[in-house]
Amino acid sequence: MTVDRDAVMQVLAGVPHPGGGDLVSRDLIRALTVESGLVRFVIEAATPEEARALGDAQAMAEARLKALPGVTGVQVVMTAHGPAAKPPSLKIGQHPTPQQGGPQRISGIDRIIAVASGKGGVGKSTVASNLAVALARQGRRVGLLDADIYGPSQPKMMGVSKRPASPDGKIIEPLVAHGVTMMSIGLMLKEDEAVVWRGPMIMGALQQLLGQVAWGKLDILIIDLPPGTGDIQLTLCQRTHLTGALVVSTPQDVALLDARKALDMFSKLKTPVLGLIENMSTYICPNCGHEAHIFGHGGVALEAAKLDLPFLGELPLALDVRVAGDSGTPIAATDSPLAEPYARLARRLIEGGMA
Repeated sequence: MTVDRDAVMQVLAGVPHPGGGDLVSRDLIRALTVESGLVRFVIEAATPEEARALGDAQAMAEARLKALPGVTGVQVVMTAHGPAAKPPSLKIGQHPTPQQGGPQRISGIDRIIAVASGKGGVGKSTVASNLAVALARQGRRVGLLDADIYGPSQPKMMGVSKRPASPDGKIIEPLVAHGVTMMSIGLMLKEDEAVVWRGPMIMGALQQLLGQVAWGKLDILIIDLPPGTGDIQLTLCQRTHLTGALVVSTPQDVALLDARKALDMFSKLKTPVLGLIENMSTYICPNCGHEAHIFGHGGVALEAAKLDLPFLGELPLALDVRVAGDSGTPIAATDSPLAEPYARLARRLIEGGMA
């Protein structure tokens, strides 16, 4: 029987830290390798005092790993940082700094596409995460920015929870999930912590998430906007050079009413609308195969034709899409047939030179 890294990490997650939590949740494990049953890793304590206090935990980790089927040996090294100065703290939510010269490009990023909706509940964030993953699976270098400051959902949908590092208190190191480089203010907060900020702090936070994140070289950055036509949308369009926006709506009239407001906003801000997407377009009963149009059908396509805008396609309403997002693995990252509509949308953007 062979042992893998995940099994080792699961064991280490059960080794308590004397100050609370465990070796994994405290992020103390470094340089973990598993080769032919031999497990090697480093426990990196913050101070010599913590290292001494971790002696029993080190012994427990060795004993539990040696009892794990498939493990032939365990080598653990304990290290500790010296009395270094307190690392700089990163503050998110400051007032924006002045900017001259109109919308600016972000270094290293070829294209920036905002995914928007006029109202909440139309599946905009689901579309954004699945589109990002679908583009990455087709060879694009993709970033995903969750710009919904009040209601960030991308950490949950992309299955990440680790707090991003900031070695100097200025540059933020993003996380990577499913081949996508991603950042969200939700990663900087406790899961149930509310953001209670006025407009200037919201605009400052967006500026930081765009300008202080080490995005690296990207073919495309997908920005998941909050619903509506508020401060975030205004700040983004006025300060950042966007390739364009995708507007997501369900087919029913009340959603289209708000989608028109989003389209009008982008027109006033001189941001190109690359196309409209109809989400929750069709529901197929998993038991009998009956096709139903719970929210209507075709309304977004008709609206696109009326406004002479590209209609980029229909996306289904499906339980598996919701379950996948809740579990942290977008359906586009799987081999499910439900991944194909998102792959088709990604191909259309690539073929149209938009991604």
